Amino acid sequence: MKNILIIGGNGFIGRNLCICLCKCGYNVFSFDIQYPDKKNKKINYIVGDFFDDQELEKSLENIDIVIHSLSTINPGNSNERYLQGYSRDFVQSVKLFDMCIKRNIKVIFLSSGGTIYGVQEKQPIQEDAITAPINHYGSVKLCIESVIKTFNRQQLHSNILIARISNPYGPGQDYNKGVGFVDAAIKKSIKNEPIEIWGNGEVIRDYVYIDDVCEMICSLITYNGELEVFNLSSNEGISLNNVIETLKAIGLNPQVIYKEARSVDVKKVILDNERIKSIHPMKIKNFKEGLVEYLKFLKEHN
Repeated sequence: MKNILIIGGNGFIGRNLCICLCKCGYNVFSFDIQYPDKKNKKINYIVGDFFDDQELEKSLENIDIVIHSLSTINPGNSNERYLQGYSRDFVQSVKLFDMCIKRNIKVIFLSSGGTIYGVQEKQPIQEDAITAPINHYGSVKLCIESVIKTFNRQQLHSNILIARISNPYGPGQDYNKGVGFVDAAIKKSIKNEPIEIWGNGEVIRDYVYIDDVCEMICSLITYNGELEVFNLSSNEGISLNNVIETLKAIGLNPQVIYKEARSVDVKKVILDNERIKSIHPMKIKNFKEGLVEYLKFLKEHN
């Protein structure tokens, strides 16, 4: 049984990934700055500071695979906190990769497909498209990716994989942390609170249900090919207005307030997912299927 360490195990993706990997039969270790509010008996929790070299190195003992899902900035705040992203997230990620290479540990880095490509004419966007992020969150992710590719070339194999995730949503997300339009829209619709849309609502995103993201990452764990970058997405373009209409179609009554557009938002991002589908045989939910499942979850958990 392989030992898998998830760095940032308390985060939205990290928590769901821990649960998914346990179901897949892996021995899962969650590394984060504190214990989660609710512990899972099947998960091994390691409390430590990612930015402490000694604590990070100690967490790698007897680990076969590391999944790096930690970020201290997000797309909304990265233009104000960008130095933190470069001086801390970027530098410490490079240290992590160096530690893992020396121990022959496979790494999967969770990048941002929603921001790293920037403005692209050709949609859906394939992995070999030229990347041109328009905010510092995407730029930090791109810097980390660049170092990964250099390490892979030097090692003459792809022992570090890059997973460019589009726009995940689902159980465990908290839009109050600055990310997650779908999460905000569905929860505010349930509470009859107004939903803020920046711009005319025609910004298009590739929303993907969190369970599908985790299952695609599971497929990357067993992948041993030469490719190093994978889009994890639904390959479906959904505008903010489409989100509102789908909420109405599943029985909710969203109330919308339109505000001035933000400069950090790319107008259209749809990620081609043919590459991940070539190694991941499971069905990926369309947006309405995922939204119905998330609404069911929210109702069952009050």
